[in-house]
Amino acid sequence: MWHDFLVALALVMVIEGVLPFLNPEGMRRIMQATLKLDNRSLRVGGLVSMLLGVATLYLVN
Repeated sequence: MWHDFLVALALVMVIEGVLPFLNPEGMRRIMQATLKLDNRSLRVGGLVSMLLGVATLYLVN
């Protein structure tokens, strides 16, 4: 189980690093736009992301 968790964590870090590596200026613009969002919008975005992740896991397994 720990092995699977660490593999998943490593893949998340790789995927998260792609945008700043390929387009650092675009990443800065995204981060600045995120700072302007209110807490509710960030929470809804996080919830949607989590639900999509759970749905993807369900479909894959």
